[in-house]
Amino acid sequence: MSAAKATSGNLFADDPAFQVTAQTISVLPPLPLAGPYDYLVPEGLSVAPGDFVEIPLGRQTQRGVVWGPAKGDVESSKLREIYGVLPTEPMADVTRRFVDWVSAYTMAPQGAVLRMAMSVPDALEAPKPIFRFTLNRDFDVASLRMTPPRKRVLEFLGTHPPMEQGDILRETGAGASVVKGLVEAGAVQRLMVTPPSPFDLPDLSIPRPDLSDEQTEAADALCAGVEEGGFSCTLLDGITGSGKTEVYFEPIRAALAQGKQVVVLLPEIALSAQWLQRFRDRFGVKPALWHSEVGQARRRDTWRAVADGSARLVVGARSALFLPYHDLGLIVVDEEHEHAFKQEDGVIYHARDMAVTRAHLGGIPVVLASATPSLETLANVEAGRYQRVELGNRHGVAVLPSVEIIDIRSDKPERNRWITPTLKKRLVETFANGEQAMLFLNRRGYAPLTLCRACGHRFQCPNCTAWLVEHRAWGKLQCHHCGYQAKAPDTCPECGAEGKLAPCGPGVERLFEEAVETFPDIRIEVATSDNIMGPKAAAELVRRVHNHEVDLLIGTQILAKGYHFPMLTLVGVVDADLGLAGGDLRAAERSYQLLTQVAGRAGRGDRPGTVILQTADPANRVIKAIAAGDRDAFNEVELSQRMTHGMPPHGRLAALIISGKKENEVDEAAWRIGRVAPRGDGLMVLGPAPAPLSLLRGRYRRRFLIRADKGVKMQALIHDWLSKVKTPGSVRIQVDIDPYSFM
Repeated sequence: MSAAKATSGNLFADDPAFQVTAQTISVLPPLPLAGPYDYLVPEGLSVAPGDFVEIPLGRQTQRGVVWGPAKGDVESSKLREIYGVLPTEPMADVTRRFVDWVSAYTMAPQGAVLRMAMSVPDALEAPKPIFRFTLNRDFDVASLRMTPPRKRVLEFLGTHPPMEQGDILRETGAGASVVKGLVEAGAVQRLMVTPPSPFDLPDLSIPRPDLSDEQTEAADALCAGVEEGGFSCTLLDGITGSGKTEVYFEPIRAALAQGKQVVVLLPEIALSAQWLQRFRDRFGVKPALWHSEVGQARRRDTWRAVADGSARLVVGARSALFLPYHDLGLIVVDEEHEHAFKQEDGVIYHARDMAVTRAHLGGIPVVLASATPSLETLANVEAGRYQRVELGNRHGVAVLPSVEIIDIRSDKPERNRWITPTLKKRLVETFANGEQAMLFLNRRGYAPLTLCRACGHRFQCPNCTAWLVEHRAWGKLQCHHCGYQAKAPDTCPECGAEGKLAPCGPGVERLFEEAVETFPDIRIEVATSDNIMGPKAAAELVRRVHNHEVDLLIGTQILAKGYHFPMLTLVGVVDADLGLAGGDLRAAERSYQLLTQVAGRAGRGDRPGTVILQTADPANRVIKAIAAGDRDAFNEVELSQRMTHGMPPHGRLAALIISGKKENEVDEAAWRIGRVAPRGDGLMVLGPAPAPLSLLRGRYRRRFLIRADKGVKMQALIHDWLSKVKTPGSVRIQVDIDPYSFM
């Protein structure tokens, strides 16, 4: 798009809603602002809705998107002119409507949502031109003063296609001045070429792998949704190891065959090495990746390629949903139940729910895949809003593992040990059979708490109401909420006692220490987000496990998702009770999902698998449901309890988090907000109360929880409530619609 375009008539003549003069428009900058600002358009410059433009804002130059006609609340004589139109594809109408919808639903400023869609400012600049050099065959070289370097360059270009200067210099050994001189003399021509897309087109001719009859039926149903077009939402509900990925690859192929773009959302894209390799095997190319580990230059190229349509398939974290797709035809949300899809900072949203909205706005299908679907998704299936395709069998000869419960009150580990005698025996048998095992403990570090036996002092983060986790390998205590670190001391800072500091409870590092002592000849690997950071580390872990360079894996929840290790036949959950307690609405649901996913790593090949759950509460309904393999019974009880208390998905929840640096200001603001809290039938407001993490990253936090019947318009209610209260600028009020975290 050129920076200046000819214009005639009304800028928005094609849109009957834009009843404005040709000189005024509204522009939304990517800032936490409530809405767009009005601007003038210089004479001779043409703009259209969605154009990226440069504008004056205060004393700065800012970028924004033409959002529509001027609002007209400022006189034209007081408006400032935009500077120009940026040379990039306009933001599609569906993307702008999506920004508006997300803003309205989450009650976040429009500009804050737009910032997620304009996350790579460099991508709005014109790409640097690429020059290649070729021989001018009409030039009479006899007129040229020939030197050995010139001769080498001319001979090389005479037998090669146009090439970039760096390649010419490397192949001929000539200097840049030689090429420059030949260009000036006319013997060599310099050509400007369009930069090629960094992403190859998927190879749709690769035959699909053999699918079972059940998988084929599921794939055909999903492909039908793509071929029919229009919005649809389908749950791909398949047990662990049933081949869900290969099934949803088929509708991906169908969308790509239509020339459409596809986005696949994964909860842990930076750690999904196996998934990415499977995609490459299926389509012959790497997808465009979008996550926090991608470098800035690659992000810029990806953003541009998505905008111009040359990136046909994007695989990313939740933020990939806000990329400026040229022609999106399908969205896939893998592991749709994962709470990692909920963004807790900035604009607070759930990517699964926003994916459904984006598909609805664009009139395209969306596939939600999971072995343990969320209760919200299951409720939508039961209500007929979503379709469901089921996979009830593992692929090939694999069968679901058997599950055994160990009561650690009777089958006790040794003192300061965490592996029970029964689990130890099973591990010995597994290693003797030449098979692999996994010990799962969802707790990073060496110990979650360090205390002084002399005075009882507990090491707590100075910025958060959270205990410091000992990482003995680093010799540090760390807060997993704000990142604060301190050197592990030798004496108690409270009483000065030496040799009295004691680690309380196990983390994976402590479990590793025990495993090394118990199995000295076994090759053991620890896998957590502390040491498996990014695709390369994950790919290397997968390689070592597949090559049987590892006998025992010890890890946290990063091992629970999607990994396929055929020789891994035993999974031991060291503390199955972890996460069951507490006031979290979804504690039982999350625990069931996580433990089921972990159990699903066992027996995925041709050898049967076993899962052992160590628990002090074997009668807990989560533990019993996993042991019985009865997901439907667990969900039925959970949904019934939610209905009794009017909780999601049978009711609505929202949270207000009031925070600030000064505790007295936060308490005062919370008290003022509480005084005018709404009341009425079908509505309950709890609070204000200190949040469980009442101090987080140096900010004091108070919380309101609003529970309402399904028919209550929550956003309007909260907007009206907060409009009655003035709070100081030092106090922040965050609104969390459909909260997932209660910390």
